[in-house]
Amino acid sequence: QVQLVESGGGLVQAGGSLRLSCAASGRAFSNAAMGWFRQAPGKEREFVAAISWSGGPRYSSDSVKGRFTISRDYAKNTMALQMNSLKPEDTAVYYCALAAVAGTVPVNGNGYFYWGRGTQVAVSS
Repeated sequence: QVQLVESGGGLVQAGGSLRLSCAASGRAFSNAAMGWFRQAPGKEREFVAAISWSGGPRYSSDSVKGRFTISRDYAKNTMALQMNSLKPEDTAVYYCALAAVAGTVPVNGNGYFYWGRGTQVAVSS
């Protein structure tokens, strides 16, 4: 059974930083892409960032480009999202996800099969 557990969320002032982590367990993850998504109240889930199985190709949404950085540690089976220059519009529940198909780097939620329960990020103005 695959488990993804997010941590690191919290309340921060605009302009501040947070680092989210996602711990994966249950099977080897070295050949599957991982991603971060978020969902704000009353809005649809949206793509934030994704990283390939090799740690090479990385993608992020235009809304976070230049502010958020995705990374992964294969030895620890973890993924991180460093969020800098946070804005109130970044407030959401953030979810980590593991791709369903090895070798792809989906930027759409439909490409991910395993999901964590999420961690709340709140940015005050």
